[in-house]
Amino acid sequence: MIDVADESGTTVPGLTETEIGECARHVLDAMHVHPQAELAVLLVDPDTIAVLHEKWLDLPGPTDVMSFPMDELRPGSEGSPSGPGLVGDVVVCPQVATTQAEAAGHSAAEEVLLLVVHGVLHLLGYDHAEPAEEKEMFALQRALLLEFLARPRPDGTA
Repeated sequence: MIDVADESGTTVPGLTETEIGECARHVLDAMHVHPQAELAVLLVDPDTIAVLHEKWLDLPGPTDVMSFPMDELRPGSEGSPSGPGLVGDVVVCPQVATTQAEAAGHSAAEEVLLLVVHGVLHLLGYDHAEPAEEKEMFALQRALLLEFLARPRPDGTA
């Protein structure tokens, strides 16, 4: 089960809570995480994420995404998914994402989805502290996001 809650007080054009949940589900499915595993995605304002950033990482100011793992589930494999459990929480700040998207030259919706993928990968044990880890995680993150963005939608568009 994936729960998405928007407490950010802002709207990201072209993005819905449903699509955020579908993106998170895409990542979990691709990583062979049990379909009954639980995940929460919370969209918050800059002040809220700044408090979390300082409390948990001892860093000042707002950030784009934070991940809070619960049962330390790891990716499974085809035919052998991870067990059910609590994957954890991904907290995203759409306002920070919008600023980053403008600097990167893409939409805020794409940036939020990228951050959701990034956050879920962190929950599954991926990191980018070392160059080799960063290369692996960012390549996987890009591939998963591109797959998700290219999927057929209910209205027939891709």
